[in-house]
Amino acid sequence: MRDKINITLNPLGKSFKVNRGTPLIDILHEFGVEFPCGGKGTCGACKVKLLHGELKVDSFQQERLDKLKLGSEWRLACFCKAESDITLEISQFEHIILADNSTFEFKPRTGYGIAVDLGTTTIVTQLINLENGHILDSVSVLNPQANFGGDLISRIQSCLDGNSLKMRTLIRNKIGEMIQAILEKHPVEISKITIVGNTVMHHIFSDLKVDPLSFYPFESPHLGIQKFDPVELNWKISSDADIKFYPSIGSFVGSDILAGIAATKMTDKKGYIILIDLGTNGEIVVGNHEKIICASTAAGPAFEGAKINQGMRATTGAISSVSFENGKLKSHVIGNVKAKGICGSGLIDVMAILLEQEQIGMFGEINSGEESVKLTSGVSLTQQDIREFQLAKAAIAAGVQILLNQLEISYDDIDKVFIAGGFGNFLNIKNVIRTGLIECEEDKIVKFGNTALIGAKMFLFEDEDFYQRILEKTSHINLEGDGSFQDIYIEKMMLM
Repeated sequence: MRDKINITLNPLGKSFKVNRGTPLIDILHEFGVEFPCGGKGTCGACKVKLLHGELKVDSFQQERLDKLKLGSEWRLACFCKAESDITLEISQFEHIILADNSTFEFKPRTGYGIAVDLGTTTIVTQLINLENGHILDSVSVLNPQANFGGDLISRIQSCLDGNSLKMRTLIRNKIGEMIQAILEKHPVEISKITIVGNTVMHHIFSDLKVDPLSFYPFESPHLGIQKFDPVELNWKISSDADIKFYPSIGSFVGSDILAGIAATKMTDKKGYIILIDLGTNGEIVVGNHEKIICASTAAGPAFEGAKINQGMRATTGAISSVSFENGKLKSHVIGNVKAKGICGSGLIDVMAILLEQEQIGMFGEINSGEESVKLTSGVSLTQQDIREFQLAKAAIAAGVQILLNQLEISYDDIDKVFIAGGFGNFLNIKNVIRTGLIECEEDKIVKFGNTALIGAKMFLFEDEDFYQRILEKTSHINLEGDGSFQDIYIEKMMLM
């Protein structure tokens, strides 16, 4: 029996090999497929049509399929493992999926558009048919600027060291290559390109000085929308194409969060909504149709693997989840391979279990006196890793608390908490709550996936008034400027 099997995805036309027994959730999230209910099989958003091959269905999945009124050709990807060669049709690429499982209501336009999510770590580019909202292709690559540093502070410093031109050229060329690769398969004429990203990515791409972002109060005068001509970018598309990098909200709250606010429909809601993006730079938004406030906090690096001894992104080889069975820690590794390290979701799981089993104390100390806890062969969690988790967790929890205080509300007043970020598909919500990262009931929390990309696709169908209405209701605050920040931050460091 072969150890490798082949998977083909339609309509993307992508084909690749994976280890036999690899869960589909490990594979499909890398191609833009979202799992809003977190793998419980309740939403049906991860449904795939089996065009060729075999995917076993147990009684539990069949019950879910029946409830969702899906025929025998359908499977729920969150329940399936790839045991043989298969061809799948990904239903999510039929339309834009939102967290409430509704489709985006848009006014059809002629032509084709491209949505770009320019992240610090990854870049995602999708081709959209503007007449029906169908996603025709999706390409994801690592940001080539990683050579200049893995986080935003490093990128800023690289610019100050004289590397701005190199970094701008790298990123413009890479996105241009991604677009060209898509158009070679789909020879259509592009009429509109929307780009979203954090403020640093916005400035580097747009040839704006990042100097104001390098010192207090971190306020740049150039947060607005930036418009480009295909010729100046050296992109081989129609010269009439409308290219825009959407505006940032504040110093470290970019258009990726503006897009996230649009995607959650926060401005339409009477009840209060929280959006937390656990990316490289942790951003938090709280608000409703009347008022929205947001802030950024240095939490993301730990959740994306940075500063963790054996930390890594949610890719093949990463421990993405951990359970406690028969008195032992049991790790799930993305891609069904030997563990290379641990990503953010796995880190949260381990911390929750160690707390539950009283293997660590309220101050984060390992009660055995050892300097590390073994997770699996070759991967351990060190005492310093636990400290880094406490810092990251406290930054997010304190940030949320301060925004709630600013609005004079509490978690009791919140209708939904949307979690965005690359590893959201793997999060165990119970463990997120157990660690104190988010302090509300489980049924309020929704794993939203790539909110920035969803919002960028929405912008393809809207005029500038759409995002201006969001900006008018949104204000940005500096968390460290709040008089209670230090006290709340220290309190949130505790592991109760």
